[in-house]
Amino acid sequence: MKRFYFLVLLLGLALHAKASTLTIEITQGLEGALPIAVVPFAWRGDAAGPPAHEVGEVVAADLRRSGRFKPLATGEMLARPTRGEEVDFRDLRALNVENLVIGDVSPNGPGGYLVKFYLYDVFRGEQITGFSMPTTARDLRATAHSIADIIYETLTGQPGAFATRIAYVTSERSGKDKERVELRIADADGYNPQTIVSSEEPIMSPAWSPDGRKIAYVSFENAQPAIWVQELLTGKREKMTSFKGINGAPAWSPDGRFMALTLSKDGNPDIFIMDVARRSLRPLTRHGSIDTEPAWAPDGKSLVFTSDRGGAPQIYQVSVNGGEPTRVSFEGKYNARASFSPNGRMLTMVTRVDGQYRIATLDLETRDFRVMSTGRLDESPSFAPNGSMLIYATRAGDKGVLAAVSTDGRVQQRLRLQEGDVREPVWSPYHQQERNR
Repeated sequence: MKRFYFLVLLLGLALHAKASTLTIEITQGLEGALPIAVVPFAWRGDAAGPPAHEVGEVVAADLRRSGRFKPLATGEMLARPTRGEEVDFRDLRALNVENLVIGDVSPNGPGGYLVKFYLYDVFRGEQITGFSMPTTARDLRATAHSIADIIYETLTGQPGAFATRIAYVTSERSGKDKERVELRIADADGYNPQTIVSSEEPIMSPAWSPDGRKIAYVSFENAQPAIWVQELLTGKREKMTSFKGINGAPAWSPDGRFMALTLSKDGNPDIFIMDVARRSLRPLTRHGSIDTEPAWAPDGKSLVFTSDRGGAPQIYQVSVNGGEPTRVSFEGKYNARASFSPNGRMLTMVTRVDGQYRIATLDLETRDFRVMSTGRLDESPSFAPNGSMLIYATRAGDKGVLAAVSTDGRVQQRLRLQEGDVREPVWSPYHQQERNR
């Protein structure tokens, strides 16, 4: 019975909700956040009015969400320059603002726009960077996220992750005894939610492909668990496995050529590696325990997974070529669902503290183990692609919500849907164009 409970807890049946926008609430910010002024961008078009999304507002909101910046309220600005020659650095210095962002949006052909922005060092009175970015009405908000990424990286030295996306599972009652479950993706700030797949059966374990173009997930349609891969652009999907028993926890290799997964087709849950193109399988673990929840190291040479082979759920690491796994986690009697930070130096996992499930991180070099969350049922942690934040699922009252915490623990956020429950978040990788920027 204990083993059955352990397995159900690890697989974590997915919940779901309506296609409403996530609302992000910063519950704890970073002391000493950098003061910055983001002036509302000017509209250089005709009287038809500005674009639907005010670019400056999106940029300021992104920077505020990071917890590392404190944008000046528009009402507190002594002036609202939109061109370099209009900037009076004395006004900004009087407000103790360290950096300034100005810009404008102008028409650029049918349905197109040209967005220009400039970043200044207020105390030196100099422009630091600036770009002209062609875009469309549909992609205007994404362009604003890219601007925020450039500003974030310029001022912190670390790539931003505002132009990335998150995937999550939602659940809402659709009738007396029915539940509508959906897998969705949304921008990192919760806007532009899109339903990828909808079902009255559980959906769980979403996993992004390394190029961000596909998602693997587990679906229980036809009352049988199966692993599917779905293209986001076309909606085309393929069934990867549907063996008798468990088909769960898909995880892409860093190069996208392989997929690790949990199968019990031979009787006991073990980790297998699938060649995605050939659909060939090879076992990675063979043990009488439950081995599940594989996650690849960024270098593709090893994986971590959850196993109760030591008597309780703990994290183990094994070479991609197989061999004897090495135990990684030793803090407490329960650690599960681990994944690597993008640089491979840290793991995040679910740990149990006084009977409550929390999110923790483990520095693989220093062995520093830190509990990052304070909920009673926190689960499914996922690193942002720049390693600065962790997103995870938690409970607010009787409702499933998402939360995020910076990897130093100083910035905390809560993401809410107006209706339904939301769980199993996973942060996307950078898109190819973001890697090449």
